[in-house]
Amino acid sequence: MRLTGVSRESGGTGLSVQTTLPNPSTRPGLRLPGRVTVAAGPDDVLVRHIRLGLVTTVEPDDPAGPRRLMQFHQVPIAGRFVVPAGRRRAVDFALPLPWETPLTTFGGVPLLSLRMGLRTEVSVDPDRDQGAMVPVLVHPIPTQQHVLAALGTLGFLIRQAGLQEGGLPGVEHTLPLHQRWGYWVGPLYAGPITELELIFVTNSAGLEVIIWLDRRLSLAGITHQSISRFRIWHADAGQRDWVATVDGWIRQAINRHAAAAAHADWSANISGSAHVSRHPDEPIKPGYGLGGTAGGAGVGGGGSGGGDGT
Repeated sequence: MRLTGVSRESGGTGLSVQTTLPNPSTRPGLRLPGRVTVAAGPDDVLVRHIRLGLVTTVEPDDPAGPRRLMQFHQVPIAGRFVVPAGRRRAVDFALPLPWETPLTTFGGVPLLSLRMGLRTEVSVDPDRDQGAMVPVLVHPIPTQQHVLAALGTLGFLIRQAGLQEGGLPGVEHTLPLHQRWGYWVGPLYAGPITELELIFVTNSAGLEVIIWLDRRLSLAGITHQSISRFRIWHADAGQRDWVATVDGWIRQAINRHAAAAAHADWSANISGSAHVSRHPDEPIKPGYGLGGTAGGAGVGGGGSGGGDGT
């Protein structure tokens, strides 16, 4: 599928901008290839620069505030040049996508209301920018795909997937937003929790999975939340039993959640697996965590442990 975005002509310059993506589907950590073509009208046009930016809609920090458009990643692709009258100039690019780029598609289906666009900014003079937008579809990398598929196998149903402005306390982010996946809890895990939220923090070495559990009893006026964090490498993604791994994470997170709310009569431990009979993976040793995440000293060597609940 080939997508093209064409801007309106800019004021008195007569310049038009066309952005073409041979394939708008991509993944975090990859490069998105394409071409920007600028065409001049009856006069020469001085272009000061061309920049590309990824744009999406985010929820604000203030829950009462409206959703807004945010450009969360920008890369220059061309400096100063002149487009002669009646001529065109094409600039090819391969835009690098950050590893933390939010996902907009899972299983070949767009995620609810999530949309992302590639904005082309052409600066013609200090007071005038020319912009064209073209949609971008971001699919999961294999590690993310395995985690999301395992949750489906374990009975969890996606209820929402949204983007939140800002980062998380104690978690280093490279982008000014993060993505939250909301799930209805699978029947075999129901009781201690009613809702589960999932957050991915990804880099080139691996994936940190943050599991946010919530249990509300409106009649009793009881509410409790807890957060657990697990780390996994990309390198062994193809050899891992992902259903067993994710099941272990969830049981460990539920047990921690129940222990923290032990004063409530609805708390309960999950002593046996809801899907497979095995214990959670052993935590990885200090110093083997992903670089830029709390509790780890950065990427350093290998390790036999597959998941770390911190």
